[in-house]
Amino acid sequence: MDRLEAMRLFAAVAEAGSFGAAARRLGVSAPVATRAVAALEERIGVRLLHRTTRAMRLSEAGTHFLADCRRILHEVEEAEAAAGGLHAEPRGTLAITAPAMFGRRHVAPIAIDFLTRHPAVSLRTLLVDRVVDLIDEGLDVAVRIAHLPDSTLNATRVGAVRRVVCAAPSYLAAHGAPARPADLSRHRIVTFAPGIAPAGWTFRDGSRNETVSPLAHLVANTAEMAIAAAVAGHGLTRVLSYQAARELRSGRLTLVLAQFEPPPIPIHVVHREGRSVSGRVRAFVDFAVDRLRADRSMAV
Repeated sequence: MDRLEAMRLFAAVAEAGSFGAAARRLGVSAPVATRAVAALEERIGVRLLHRTTRAMRLSEAGTHFLADCRRILHEVEEAEAAAGGLHAEPRGTLAITAPAMFGRRHVAPIAIDFLTRHPAVSLRTLLVDRVVDLIDEGLDVAVRIAHLPDSTLNATRVGAVRRVVCAAPSYLAAHGAPARPADLSRHRIVTFAPGIAPAGWTFRDGSRNETVSPLAHLVANTAEMAIAAAVAGHGLTRVLSYQAARELRSGRLTLVLAQFEPPPIPIHVVHREGRSVSGRVRAFVDFAVDRLRADRSMAV
C-alpha cells in the first residue's frame, strides 16, 4: 500500500473512531486498515493510536500527524482537481463547519440541496459553537458569525445578525417592558451562556457603550432552552436575532430595547485560498453565498 493511501486510512480511522467504521467508509476490510496504521507507526517510529478493548484515542504524536495528513491529502486533491479539469464538474469530499444552531437551521438545508444538484460530491459537516481551524481539522468551508481578524482565508460577507432582547407578550403584560438597559435589574432574566459563567449584556447608548450584568433567574447553555423559557413567560432573554427569528415572526416573542442594540455581527462564508480552489469548494461557496444572502433572517 502506498504512503498516501495509508495516510488516508489513518485519517479515516481517527475520524471514525474505529477500524471497522473507517474500513467500511473507504471500501476495504478492517484488517487492511489495521495493517496500514501499524505500518505507518512502524515507519514513523511512534504510536499514533492508543488502543484498548473498549476505546481508541489519538496519541499526542497522532494528533499532530492527523493535522499534517489532512493538509497533505487536501493539497493532493486540489492538484488532482486542477489537472483533471474538475472545476467544471464538482466531485469528491467536501467538509464544512458552522455554528451548531445556525448550521442546523440555515447551512444544513443548503448542503442537502447542494448534494442533490451534485451527486458526485460527498459531504462531511462539523456543527459546533467554536472557531474551527480549517487546516488542522481538514475542513474546506466555514460559516462564521464574527468580526473576522485579518488572515490568509478568503471571506465573503453574506449578512449580519443582531443581539436582541425579547420576552413573551404575557410576561411584558404582567411586568412591563424595560425602557432602558438599567431597568433590567427589576426583571426576571433568562441568560444564554455557552460557557461556565454568564457574560454581561453590552448595549449602545448613542456613542457610549453600557454593560449591565442582570441577575439570572435561569442560566441556559443553549439558545433553544433560553428561547423556550422566554416563550413560556419566565423572563427576558438575549440571543442572536436569527436564533429567535421564528418566535419573533409568530408573535410568541416581542423585542424590547431595540434602540440600544450594539452594532450587528457580520456573517461570512470562509474558505482556504490555495493555488487552485477545487471545483466542489468553489461551487459550494457560490451556492451558499447566494442562498444565505437571500435569507431574510440575516438582513439588518
